[in-house]
Amino acid sequence: MTSTTRTSAAERRDARAAASAPGTDGAFTHRQILTIIAGLMVAMFLAALDQTVVATAIRTIADDLQGYDLQAWATTAFLITSTISTPLYGKLSDIYGRRPFYLFAIGVFVAGSVLCGIADSMYQLAAYRAIQGIGAGGLMSLALAIIGDIVPPRERSRYQGYFMAVFGASSVLGPVIGGFLAGQTSLLGLTGWRWIFFINVPLGLLAFLAVYRVLHLPHVRRDHRIDWPGALALVTFIVPLLIVAEQGRLWGWTSGRALACYAIGAVGFVLFLLAERAYRDEALLPLRLFGNRSFTVASLGSVVIGAGMFGGLLLLPQYLQIVHGSSATVAGLQMIPLVAGIMIGAMSSGITISRTGKYKVFPLAGTTLMVAALLGLSVVVGAETSIWTLVPFMVLLGIGLGFNFQPAVLAVQNAVPPSQMGVATSSVTFFRQMGATVGTAVFLSVLFSRLPVDIEESLTSAAATDPRVAEALQGGQLQSASDLSDTSFIQDLPSFLALPFKAGFSNSIDLVFLIAACVAAVGFVVFLFLPQLALSNKSGIQAAREAARQTAGDPSADVPGEQATQAVGAAAPTSTAPPAGRPGDAAHHGHRAAPDARADGHARRHVGRHEARGHTPSGLASIPADHLDDGAARRRD
Repeated sequence: MTSTTRTSAAERRDARAAASAPGTDGAFTHRQILTIIAGLMVAMFLAALDQTVVATAIRTIADDLQGYDLQAWATTAFLITSTISTPLYGKLSDIYGRRPFYLFAIGVFVAGSVLCGIADSMYQLAAYRAIQGIGAGGLMSLALAIIGDIVPPRERSRYQGYFMAVFGASSVLGPVIGGFLAGQTSLLGLTGWRWIFFINVPLGLLAFLAVYRVLHLPHVRRDHRIDWPGALALVTFIVPLLIVAEQGRLWGWTSGRALACYAIGAVGFVLFLLAERAYRDEALLPLRLFGNRSFTVASLGSVVIGAGMFGGLLLLPQYLQIVHGSSATVAGLQMIPLVAGIMIGAMSSGITISRTGKYKVFPLAGTTLMVAALLGLSVVVGAETSIWTLVPFMVLLGIGLGFNFQPAVLAVQNAVPPSQMGVATSSVTFFRQMGATVGTAVFLSVLFSRLPVDIEESLTSAAATDPRVAEALQGGQLQSASDLSDTSFIQDLPSFLALPFKAGFSNSIDLVFLIAACVAAVGFVVFLFLPQLALSNKSGIQAAREAARQTAGDPSADVPGEQATQAVGAAAPTSTAPPAGRPGDAAHHGHRAAPDARADGHARRHVGRHEARGHTPSGLASIPADHLDDGAARRRD
């Protein structure tokens, strides 16, 4: 009986794995892709919902734990660990497969959520959020890598709507759920906000079961060293810099402790470079990837966009709650214009990219809209600004963010060999998280550095024109501007006393929005250098099989795009240049070139040679110049 039961269970597992396996050409059917995406959507919903729920309720949580001015620790602790773990997930999943690490990420995220729910201080909450971040580092990056494995870049936006539905649902439900729970004094014997973290437990179990059942991707294990020295050096590099970004306002930016952090971070950076150079292609972040122009530009752009993005997403809910007196729930609903803008930007860019194959225009347009929106917010935000005045700027900011969601990852996945799909995808996510982490620490540091000064100036100005304010100041009826551990007292003040506090807070946020706008403007300049390459029609798994056939000498193999050149380089790392006439030659790239692409005589000669050998795909008319630059850079590598 037992033996029969075990056999039946094994047969069912084999049947599920066979049903989700690709065809002989490595292609997945539409139904298979939807089945896998359904499992990923549950896990992505878990991560996306947590971010929106916590962002909405963090002010209530911080006030309850008597640590409003310490909330940056909870935010940056989560971002530090998720940032550091992201490239580890990518590299390890390239070696051992995506599925075990995705399940591990879900498990750690749920465990961290339980711990966050029992925290008794902001310092404990920060420590437990750090554990939660270790799991979160894999939830998004691995999902994007899996999509790269199964869906060709040109068709990827066809499935964009499903992911936007996840983000849209989490963005709308998150603030409502977070606000409702944060507003409950007690729920089933526990403080309401603690259920914000406990709600992740049933969702996490559902995500774990869904991924366990549907995710069965083919994978060939490659024995490699694991770059633990690089991971340790990365920790040594990042953590001190983030600590000084948070504590610099208290220590002094040139204090002994700050200088010690700078020195440790610099040593960590040098050690990281040495480790990555020693491990070469086995490195946590292979330095040869930076020889790829698409990867370099997308990574730098992601740092900038990550920083600028959090300037708006982090501060708008706090402005609405502190200045407008909105509850956490209402503030979440008031953010719907921003959410709608993100969905409009992401879905419209996805559809357009699918139809035209052009992606470079969207980061440029997105950063332009972000700059305009953040500048507008820095001008119009005030103590008495109407919510409706903010709506157009929130929509513009959302559309700008939506335009930047897909193109950077898409450009990188289209430009790297399938053997490095995971590490390249997670690296771009890592740089975006790095920008978000630094941006969060810096923006909050600027905010809390300016708040006491701006509130004091606002109170002094109000006292000079309103005797009631002067009397309250002289009588010691107002809380000190330097004590911002709990901001809930502002809503209990008479309007004439609350107004100076709100005006000071608005003035501080105006400065942060202005800084964020400048950061986004730098992103525009960076994305000007992003190459516009033709999008491949093969998924990562298909490209990997083509690369294997090509390495074996199969003349029918045709690996598209930069994947061909680098796949061959990865298969034969001792070779310094690809043999002449090979289908993966950098001048060929296997792309359908854009109609407006410019080709020089060198490109035409290469195309002519490949046409003579029957290797040129239909429609290849010219090779973009920056495509050739990327190929030359890789041959020099």
